[in-house]
Amino acid sequence: MADGKLGIALGGGAARGWAHIGVLRTLIEAGFMPDVVVGTSIGAVAGGCYVADRLDELEVFARSLTRRRVFGYLDFNLSGSGLITGRKLCEALGEHLRGIRIEELERRFVAVATELFTGHEIWLSRGELVDAMRASYALPGIFRPVSVDGRWLFDGALVNPIPVSVCRALGARVVIAVNLHSDVFGKGTVIPNQLADLGASGCSEEENGGEKSNGRSALQLLHRQFFGKGKDRPGISTVMMEAFNIVQDRIARSRLAGDPPDLTITPKLGDVGLFEFHRADELIRLGAEAAATQLQEIEDSLRVLVS
Repeated sequence: MADGKLGIALGGGAARGWAHIGVLRTLIEAGFMPDVVVGTSIGAVAGGCYVADRLDELEVFARSLTRRRVFGYLDFNLSGSGLITGRKLCEALGEHLRGIRIEELERRFVAVATELFTGHEIWLSRGELVDAMRASYALPGIFRPVSVDGRWLFDGALVNPIPVSVCRALGARVVIAVNLHSDVFGKGTVIPNQLADLGASGCSEEENGGEKSNGRSALQLLHRQFFGKGKDRPGISTVMMEAFNIVQDRIARSRLAGDPPDLTITPKLGDVGLFEFHRADELIRLGAEAAATQLQEIEDSLRVLVS
């Protein structure tokens, strides 16, 4: 592809973002090399590693994660503006990306972030690549916001979950969107006249945080409070991530309706939890499979739109 013609918008989705690796791998192997890359949240991480020629390193890191290792990267901070400082994750990214500046990359890249207090959509197209990634994935309440050029920034999914519009603005004539939430579309509805019957479990001692000491370590207790016990008793991360997911879903529908992509790749990831980063093998495979089904359509669209 000639410079500036093929763009890819990599959407947010927390752990589901490992599917972006499979998508990019499949496109590259088929000869489709996006030269305009825009990412939001985890999409900024995958997209940034692609344009910096560090996709191999990201894949190795993702596949190495286990439940224990994921928890090890969560450096909790109960006195700041987020539950997690993000220092350990930043160090992991910096190991391979430190010193790389966005404006020096061969391919156009933008990470989308949201400005605290104003709600402005910020396009990070200059400066340290790692800083742009951190700002774009700084989930409010989970990670601390990131200060960039005097602005406090956090997750871009609050304003542009699948940044097709940015690809267009950067000159992409054909835009591929990667939507990690396609199979949750349509689930939102209204249930009227639902009775609120909490019963005895509505305010139990355990739910109130009044659990008596039984010898568990503070780390074990924090782990359980953060991750919870599945749908029956969601933890802090599940509540915050699912709430954020609902907001992101609604915003994405509106943005995509107003500025639709030329093609959309939609891995089916509905049964993957937003904090299940240890499922990289499965997610990368699902991303690759979803992209493979679209290859002929991509080729046909490029022939028509760029001829």
